[in-house]
Amino acid sequence: MAAHWLYKASVPQEENTERLGTKWLQSLLDIQNETRDAAEFWDHVKIDLFPDAVYVFTPKSQILALPRGATVVDFAYAIHSDVGDHTVAARINGAQVPLRSELKNGDVVEVVTAPVSTPNPAWLGFVRTGRARSKIRHHLKTLAHAESQQLGEKLLAQALRAEGMEKLPPDDERYHAIWDKLLRFTGNKSRAELLTDVGLGRRIAGIVAKRLMVLLAELGERPNALLLSRERFTAHENVSRGGLTLDGSENASVQFANCCRPVPGDVIVGYPGRGEGLVVHAEDCAVARRLQHKDAERFIGVEWSDEPVRAFETGVLVTVANGKGALARIAAALAHAEADITHVDMDDERAQDATDLRFVVSVRDKSHLESVLRNLKRTPSVMNAVRIRHGG
Repeated sequence: MAAHWLYKASVPQEENTERLGTKWLQSLLDIQNETRDAAEFWDHVKIDLFPDAVYVFTPKSQILALPRGATVVDFAYAIHSDVGDHTVAARINGAQVPLRSELKNGDVVEVVTAPVSTPNPAWLGFVRTGRARSKIRHHLKTLAHAESQQLGEKLLAQALRAEGMEKLPPDDERYHAIWDKLLRFTGNKSRAELLTDVGLGRRIAGIVAKRLMVLLAELGERPNALLLSRERFTAHENVSRGGLTLDGSENASVQFANCCRPVPGDVIVGYPGRGEGLVVHAEDCAVARRLQHKDAERFIGVEWSDEPVRAFETGVLVTVANGKGALARIAAALAHAEADITHVDMDDERAQDATDLRFVVSVRDKSHLESVLRNLKRTPSVMNAVRIRHGG
């Protein structure tokens, strides 16, 4: 591959060509170190062997060569991985453009970054270079792993509270032997790996907590009787003790079930899925009830934070009388109610008098959703508007 690249260079002997060749080979090594998988490595690298290229400029007139079809995000990662990871916006030839915009020969590209920004999984749908793809995947895997570990620590600590222990024992010299015995019991290599498995649902927090209590008893530590009685008194009859508060900042470690799409204000339960983190259902969801019937010990109590940090998606079914401009009026009604549309689907029933439109909309909470539905019902052409609850 290196010979092929150098063969295409106009003057192979030039020192600059050799430097660029070394840089390209280093890029291959970076991709290899981040993937550790032959098939994925080849998937990344074959993109970089695309024969055509576009030549673009940084604001300081540095020239970059990228595969034809490369986007602003590819450009950002070509500059530096930190630039790519924190990209929020971009300008091409002074005009603001979407991050998925394809670059053309001679474009002057300026990338805007923000320290709090992180790679978006949607970027994988349009980036063209192997370097960008591998960096995005690596960051998302690392982020998901860290979030799962944090969730696992919360779940195990709260399962311990249900056993009468105030907090998780630290990983220090006094408890080192306890953690070693617990890891042999679970088959994990480290405390971090165990907590990640608990967060991903590969280990049941309640079972791990019970084993940990047995080991702590060997050190002479006993359950707090007052805490134990309080936890049992307040426990839900069908849900294991120890609640978790959710505010929407949990990202990849917590998923909100598509069958019932719960929003703040709904009574909710949590199910640590096997390998997929914590899945949150509405309590009256039929899917959750079936899971509780088969696997009740895995469920944990969860509740909403008083101040969620983002909006949540839910489904709305709108029945409209067929007519010109009906969809536009509904979209305007949703916008007026401050509900963002994230997806829309409609029946192919144009010859009939009425059509069902299915929306997925983002709302702040249950009260906001009820306001949205009232707004829709007052809209001309709308015959009915209800929340979609496939799992209810």
